[in-house]
Amino acid sequence: MINKEMKYKAYQVHNFRTIPQLVALSEDEKVNIEVVGNVLPFKVNNYVIDELIDWSDYSNDPIFRLTFPQKEMLRDADFQTMKSALENNLEKDALKLVADSIRIKLNPHPAGQMELNVPEHNDEKLLGIQHKYRETLLFFPSSGQTCHSYCTFCFRWAQFVGMDGLKFAMRETELLIEYLEEHQEITDILFTGGDPMIMSFKVFKQYIEPFLDPANKTNIQTIRIGTKALGFWPYKFITDKDAQDFLDLFKRIVDSGINLSFMAHFNHINELKTAAVKEAIRLIRKTGAQIRTQSPLIRHINDDADMWARMWRKQVNLGMIPYYMFVERDTGSQHYFEVPLEKTWEIFQKAYQQVSGVCRTVRGPSMSCTPGKVQILGTKEICINGHTEKVFVLQMIQGRNPDWVNRPFFAKYDPNAMWMDDLKPAFGDQFFFEAELQEMKEASLEPESI
Repeated sequence: MINKEMKYKAYQVHNFRTIPQLVALSEDEKVNIEVVGNVLPFKVNNYVIDELIDWSDYSNDPIFRLTFPQKEMLRDADFQTMKSALENNLEKDALKLVADSIRIKLNPHPAGQMELNVPEHNDEKLLGIQHKYRETLLFFPSSGQTCHSYCTFCFRWAQFVGMDGLKFAMRETELLIEYLEEHQEITDILFTGGDPMIMSFKVFKQYIEPFLDPANKTNIQTIRIGTKALGFWPYKFITDKDAQDFLDLFKRIVDSGINLSFMAHFNHINELKTAAVKEAIRLIRKTGAQIRTQSPLIRHINDDADMWARMWRKQVNLGMIPYYMFVERDTGSQHYFEVPLEKTWEIFQKAYQQVSGVCRTVRGPSMSCTPGKVQILGTKEICINGHTEKVFVLQMIQGRNPDWVNRPFFAKYDPNAMWMDDLKPAFGDQFFFEAELQEMKEASLEPESI
């Protein structure tokens, strides 16, 4: 049943103890949440609490682990440092210094995002834009740099913790449009964050209107919206006061000839169980928009092949398109959430073979690393000059240089590898793209590029 009276209410580290359901937790568990929640982002809302989490078995519930910080998300020494700071009742500024000293060790911006992805326009760094792949631009509207709830594994956690110099955001739509007009190779713009669907209609509309203007001179053919709203607050499209305004705008986008794709983050099949999410999906699809689904593979939350197969099948049944399985990124609490690359691929393969062709639109497992989106195709034994060697077979789905895409390459087999940086070339001294990637890094350091 859809609760048409539900109004959004969020809880964060300063008021989470007022959540009624937390009576089930011990005092130690609450302290753990408070300690970790003072270092990494923590926000959860009433929809997640009331409709998604099974409080009778909360410690094993995937949505509880997806939204409530766990002690092990911090290394033991860092946990004790933050706990001592809280016990000593440090002032707010001093407490932030302690938290920041921990945060800076967690690789806040992986994959060269700050160094390689931020473009310039008229000698100005556009800190609200990333242009990593030729045809696709990421835009971080300043009003969309928060979420309805925060995921504990979030790779963009640095957007939400208030550390100077770590946040991508931009207000100036004019600069965005000027950049797009100069770069006609860009056909896709991805509104991301945070979550652009946290914005009010009045604000979001201002970012979209230039693309609907008949005088628009950009080459944008697809607008993507990266969002967790369907999983964390589907009422955004059902009963919120501007829900119909959003739906009408989505239809205008589609009717204008621009493809509209929701890049919907669903991390577990339990996010698809409510009447509200099913209705929100129906209403969005009715506008003509596509909904494509994606998620990383996350230990403690969704490292289960059978669940992935059921989730993909359910998504297709609801009219959505499975799109990506990602590898957990090398940032934040990677040590807690990561799954070895070999096991990740085995889970993907086992899930993939359980579903029909209509579900096999999903691609992965994919590492969004510095050179591009590197897909694990599997392991294989290769015989060269009478010597047999086990290797990882890889290829890029996307690359900083488009010529890198769809070129199989090999890495030495390592059962403990968790990320691209753990892999070594199987043949030769370096991967085929490394020399050119190094040139890109050196070019980004040249004085005229700073």
